Amino acid sequence: MTATIAPSCLGSPVSVLFARAASEAEKEQNHINHADNLLRRLWPQILMLVAMWIAIRGPAVFAQGNASTGHIGKDEAVAIGTDAYIYGYPLVTVEMTRRVVTNVASPVGLHAPMGQFGNAREYPTAAFKDVTAPNADTLYSSAFLDLSKEPYVLSIPNAKGRYYLMPMLDGWTTVFQVPGKRTTGTKAQKYAITGPGWSGTLPDGMTKYKSPTNMVWIIGRIYCTGAPADYKAVHAMQDELSLVPLSAYGKPYTPPPGTVDPSIDMKTPVRDQVNALDAGAYFKVLASLMKDNPPTPEDAPIVARMAKIGLVPGQDFDASKLDPAVAQALADVPKTAQQKIAAYKAQAGRMANGWVIFGKTGLYGTDYLDRATVTWYGLGANRPQDAVYPTSELNADGKPYEGTNKYVIHFDKDEPIPPVNGFWSLTMYDAQYFFVANPLNRYTLSQRNKFKRNADGSVDLYIQNESPGGAKTANWLPAPNGRFVLMFRLYWPKETPPSIIDGTWNPPRVNTVQ
Repeated sequence: MTATIAPSCLGSPVSVLFARAASEAEKEQNHINHADNLLRRLWPQILMLVAMWIAIRGPAVFAQGNASTGHIGKDEAVAIGTDAYIYGYPLVTVEMTRRVVTNVASPVGLHAPMGQFGNAREYPTAAFKDVTAPNADTLYSSAFLDLSKEPYVLSIPNAKGRYYLMPMLDGWTTVFQVPGKRTTGTKAQKYAITGPGWSGTLPDGMTKYKSPTNMVWIIGRIYCTGAPADYKAVHAMQDELSLVPLSAYGKPYTPPPGTVDPSIDMKTPVRDQVNALDAGAYFKVLASLMKDNPPTPEDAPIVARMAKIGLVPGQDFDASKLDPAVAQALADVPKTAQQKIAAYKAQAGRMANGWVIFGKTGLYGTDYLDRATVTWYGLGANRPQDAVYPTSELNADGKPYEGTNKYVIHFDKDEPIPPVNGFWSLTMYDAQYFFVANPLNRYTLSQRNKFKRNADGSVDLYIQNESPGGAKTANWLPAPNGRFVLMFRLYWPKETPPSIIDGTWNPPRVNTVQ
């Protein structure tokens, strides 16, 4: 693999730095004899040098219009700022989530210090606001890692055939590895999770997983029926999950207590905290985060554009150094970008029977708007082979769902409810993608439920605010008084027809009861 540098860069003083980087690369190559790994290890430094050069020289070289002024126009600044906001939205959101989730001295529920698992011991309730679109079908085991100093070793016990997955997200929400029943089976497993710049020797008996960033978020999901005996079995598996720094592997190890920062807002939902940041604060956080969580080589074009507004990976972003007109123009960027992200959901997937079906989750490439949209609506989403999340905000008539109406989803006798290898569920969310409080504390319908079938063998699911009463209550998914959102989850969906992956199966329409 080779990196292409713009010819205009070669005439600047930064070419000396590139020469030094190339010299270092040549020496390193003699040691590791692997050019691709070497380039990727040096890429963050090279990318930063390019961005630094553009930040210094860029306005004169790249600005549209009057290049001699050394300034970019207001409209161009807004366009770049909007794209930069969308590009960085997942990274800033993951960081803000990390701050909240790890701001404890010791594990408490899903909150745990860095390098430790926080475990959900029961299904989330309507009070849970840490992550949008939470899951009430599995027990979560979540951990944040900082790989900037050394790798971590993850040990997973024998799951004894139980369905689980341990997706590993980098700082940009890319699922770079996903051990679990579908991919690696359920026997005991051991992994060394390394950062982008690490090289070294690992002990025998473990598989190396290299993260593209130094920040890693493990969002483990273990299937549980919710019955007391099954809770106990899953708790035992959670207790055997282990994370230790590589230097402590094979030795007695007690995780250090976490540091509690009282200035961190532990009440406001993370998405609201992110969306409340002004442009200066947002870009300052983003620039800082890109030092340890570098852009990929494929991100080079947008990195070059961001440098034109002073946004450089690893460097302090200072809005006061910008042209006042540009700085003022950037002030409206958060609102503009957020509207663009929120509105893109209908285009982010295919539409079928009123359901938006996302087909590109977990792996995004350079589709930054798709990545930001998934972050907005379903932070922590899996790859499609592990889970597909059909989502619906409109009924069969194209009107928003309202709790004042009654709806039904009908499955014919011979129709699969839905076709999966793992499990499925239908979840009710309010308009902000959080659970809806209700007298039954029922947030989903799933294969765990024993549905009341119609006389012809078909099944109707009732979506409404008030109980349908009698035997129909078994098929009832309680709705709020106001607007709401429905989301199917198909874990480990079948890949042969009928399949949601190839479009040979789609969720049925949601019809309004007249």
